[in-house]
Amino acid sequence: MALILNLETATTNCSVSIAKNGELLALKEHDTPNYSHSEQLHVFIDEVVKEAGLSLNDLDAVAVSKGPGSYTGLRIGVSAAKGLCFSLDCPLISVATLKSMTFQAKDSDVDFVIPLLDARRMEVYSAVFDKDLKQVRDTRAEIVSESSFEVFWQKGKVLLLGSGAEKCKEVLCHDHISFDEGVVPSSSQMAHLAYEKYKSSEFEDVAYFEPYYLKDFILQQKKK
Repeated sequence: MALILNLETATTNCSVSIAKNGELLALKEHDTPNYSHSEQLHVFIDEVVKEAGLSLNDLDAVAVSKGPGSYTGLRIGVSAAKGLCFSLDCPLISVATLKSMTFQAKDSDVDFVIPLLDARRMEVYSAVFDKDLKQVRDTRAEIVSESSFEVFWQKGKVLLLGSGAEKCKEVLCHDHISFDEGVVPSSSQMAHLAYEKYKSSEFEDVAYFEPYYLKDFILQQKKK
């Protein structure tokens, strides 16, 4: 049996869940443009632990969304995960943010799923997965243009999902492309991936693990 606490703070959604063998026991999340993760994260951790009828000492591992995403959000999530792992003497698991997003794909009749996160101006973080949700192109920070992902939508149907999909919708007009802009990374989709890594002992070095920023940090103020 594996009880894993999952932390997702890579974007505007502050999300915490506990899962047993990959099945959710409790979930707490709040999506706000103000990035209130520093105020909410530890409150949510306490709430999901109590809702699941557990204590922190019952945990077998802590999983954290590793990015790409918000620099500040990632730092908050990873710092919290490391602190818990040190204090509880349990392993740390990292889950790729874009990979977990693919499990929210609602349209199964597609050949490729492309999760996208907004990365300022006309730039997005992206990766490409086939219909079986296996990654077929590496994760990149790229500028959206009329030819973006052309090699894939020429081969078959493509679903673009996430905050970056809205940006793509402005320039990508093709019958083979569908959009789901409402998807945000959630700790609920981390549960299965974290459990698979737990079973194969794919753990991070708690002392040296760093988030996958992908781009240099540029300070951004909260939206009023």
